[in-house]
Amino acid sequence: MTNFGDIINAIGDLGPFQKWLVLMLSLANFLTAFPMFGQVFMVLDVPHHCKTSWIYAISPNLTEEQLLNLTIPRNTQGSYEECLMYTPVNWDIDSVVEYGLNVTKKCQEGWVYSSEQTPTLVTQFDLVCDRKELNDISQSIYMLGLLLGAVVFGSLSDRIGRRPIILLSMLVMGTFGVGAAFVPNFYVYVILRCLVGAAVSGIFIVQSVLMSLGTEWVGVPYRSHPVIITQCCFSIGQMVLAGLAYGVRNWRLLQIAGSAPVFCLFFYIWVLPESARWLMTKEKVKEAKNLLQKAASVNRRTIPPELLEQLTLEKKVKSGNILDLFLKKRLRKVTLVMAYAWFVNSLVYYGLSLNVGSFGLDIYLTQLVFGAVEIPARFACIFLLQWFGRKKCQGCFLLLGGATCLIITCIPKDLPVVVTTLAVIGKFAIAASFSISYVYSAELFPTIIRQTGVGLCSMSSRVGGIISPLIGLLDKYHPAIPMVIFGSTPVTAGILCFLLPETCGKELQDHTEEAKESQW
Repeated sequence: MTNFGDIINAIGDLGPFQKWLVLMLSLANFLTAFPMFGQVFMVLDVPHHCKTSWIYAISPNLTEEQLLNLTIPRNTQGSYEECLMYTPVNWDIDSVVEYGLNVTKKCQEGWVYSSEQTPTLVTQFDLVCDRKELNDISQSIYMLGLLLGAVVFGSLSDRIGRRPIILLSMLVMGTFGVGAAFVPNFYVYVILRCLVGAAVSGIFIVQSVLMSLGTEWVGVPYRSHPVIITQCCFSIGQMVLAGLAYGVRNWRLLQIAGSAPVFCLFFYIWVLPESARWLMTKEKVKEAKNLLQKAASVNRRTIPPELLEQLTLEKKVKSGNILDLFLKKRLRKVTLVMAYAWFVNSLVYYGLSLNVGSFGLDIYLTQLVFGAVEIPARFACIFLLQWFGRKKCQGCFLLLGGATCLIITCIPKDLPVVVTTLAVIGKFAIAASFSISYVYSAELFPTIIRQTGVGLCSMSSRVGGIISPLIGLLDKYHPAIPMVIFGSTPVTAGILCFLLPETCGKELQDHTEEAKESQW
């Protein structure tokens, strides 16, 4: 398909057709911010103590303060223990008051929360004390859903097309996202979250990455624009999430408010086009011609008839598979380095994003700042990628993100503003690196195996996402260990990226044979 770039030039590199397409994909990407980070606001720490109703059998007229003084021990700071209670006894109330209780045990009857506390996942399903770790486990299982989605949808979209996968993913995300608001227990909630994660991964692979509907539709000079624009919309979604979570504190209502809007996008069934490049690789020449002519008409352009005729010369090619990524030397190097870069991006990005409440500022304000800082990070990539190329930008942003995380390990805990500032810089660098990875991967892999290649990279990314919440558990051995990991891995990935070829200003490759013969 050596003439496809000429046809895109005839249609218009970035005309009204492509702009409308980018807008549709940006709206879908905007809505994925909630399933990614919404749970962070549903599991905020709330004051609690053990339920000790046993003492009411001895003295039913106790005040709440008397009950706490008699049945709940105090910690070294003088406040009531949240996870311990005095062991129940068969004494009368006078003996309890006179002699007091000394033997403690873990909560047996559950926990009590403030009557003024708005329902959250924590209060609804008792995610405190020994059950507190279920929150981190559920985040990892959600990331597992992203991994499963990368495995399934990446390969599937190469076989049945980009458009069906986007529509199916949006349906699953909306249906199970709303359904999660009505679950009877936390385990059902986790299962539905896993399914939502798989759907979000399908959307990320096919439309956020824009391998098919953006990069495969846009001319060389503007190839990075659709990816960066849609990623900026994801960042805007994070900012809106901060306001939504601040205004809707009830977790069930928040779950519905964040999930239901995706149903407003189902008019995409009638307006979202398939990838013309994908149609050609599947020898659906007539459909590809009709779609190209429609795009040209929307852009008020005309495709020379001889260019359309040349499309019929495209011979049938064997669909690529995952083995092609490793059997060919150049593709193997690209695959291994980019898979590691995606792994690191995800590890550090979620390591910072899922801990927005641990930097000393108000969690809603921090989320707003974290979302806002991504916009200039991603938007600047449009220009930086053209000025300096993909390879240098990818490597340097990874090095910057890693360096800031390493510096954080040297900052005392009593300087939270400095730590937060460095974290924001790190988030800026990693967000930019993540955006570049989408563009760079789209250009490194040939069309016939592009979705499979990016699906593999995304799968590596999701492994990083699964591990990321668990890295924080290492701080019990030393507080600096998590940040050392978040800092050292991007540094090594940044160095490795300089081994990759530069793709700025080059036409997309359509077949693995071209990658093998490329003079990169």
